[in-house]
Amino acid sequence: MDQKQCKPNYHFTQVDGQKAIDALGKEEALRALREMMRIRNFELRGAQAYQMGKVWGFYHEYTGQEAIQTAAVHACGGKKNLWVTTYRCHGLALLLGMTVKEGMCELYGKANGNAQGRGGSMHLYADNMYGGNGIVGGQWPIGAGLAFSLKYREIKDQVAICFGGDGSVMMGTFGESMNLAALWNLPLIAVIENNQYSMGTAQERGVANLPIGENVAKAYGVNSYTVDGMDFGNCLAVFKEVSDYVKKTSRPAIIEALTYRFKGHSISDAGHYRTKEEVELNKARDSIQILADSIKSRKWASDEEIEGMNKECKEEVLEAMKVADESPWPDPNSLGEGVFFG
Repeated sequence: MDQKQCKPNYHFTQVDGQKAIDALGKEEALRALREMMRIRNFELRGAQAYQMGKVWGFYHEYTGQEAIQTAAVHACGGKKNLWVTTYRCHGLALLLGMTVKEGMCELYGKANGNAQGRGGSMHLYADNMYGGNGIVGGQWPIGAGLAFSLKYREIKDQVAICFGGDGSVMMGTFGESMNLAALWNLPLIAVIENNQYSMGTAQERGVANLPIGENVAKAYGVNSYTVDGMDFGNCLAVFKEVSDYVKKTSRPAIIEALTYRFKGHSISDAGHYRTKEEVELNKARDSIQILADSIKSRKWASDEEIEGMNKECKEEVLEAMKVADESPWPDPNSLGEGVFFG
């Protein structure tokens, strides 16, 4: 990331992102690009459906941040680890096995949705993804708990990976979770997806001591890593390095990924606290375009082939919207199913 765009003095972890892409190889790099395009198209069409009154509740787009979680899944291994994230959860669920159709049906509140229409936008799941979480900072204790479960069961070749925004680090749940993870040597990777505004407050107005990651890491005696969250290759290299370190040492680590959301905090946020010039400056470093350019420079795909991939993703999402429109509503009599009554 252009450090002129980052007001704090970040110390970026020195990695070779291009070498990491070479090691990933053509097929996996193309798959990663397709996944990022699928997330982008899902987010854009989901927002459109929301504005049409077909999606209820809240809606938080991952648009602009796709490189981080896509790189994490490719570097660490999706089904080999345990995952949890925030209410901005559509992308991770798609990466870990949720289909576009079941995701869109969940947004529409339909019975064949990812959570049978009960969770909506903020509560999506996969076999080894323990949800999006609707509570700010609510995912950090779950991440620590997942890491504890690995240690308790003496599973050495997996880690727990927990994503959270910069604003959630200011919650008490982060401090308590990191303290226990460091105290008990839990295999946890805490990923701070710093889109620089939490909800609508610039980080320099909401955080006493910047940069976030490297300063909070000192409090718990754990390693910290800082990465350009718009660059898939850099994210790939850092996640691989950190995953290997955590597996080897069973010590937690913090990754701060500097990124930028192209839309407001949620669909109801017009984002007037940001200038148009600032948004356009960051959009010029679109993570999808950066990866596409890397792929083209290797002659792994042409402009036409990449455009065709994006068209296919768009058509896939449009078909899912049609399915969601035609799908049945949940039976009200099933409302109590899956609910624990103590």
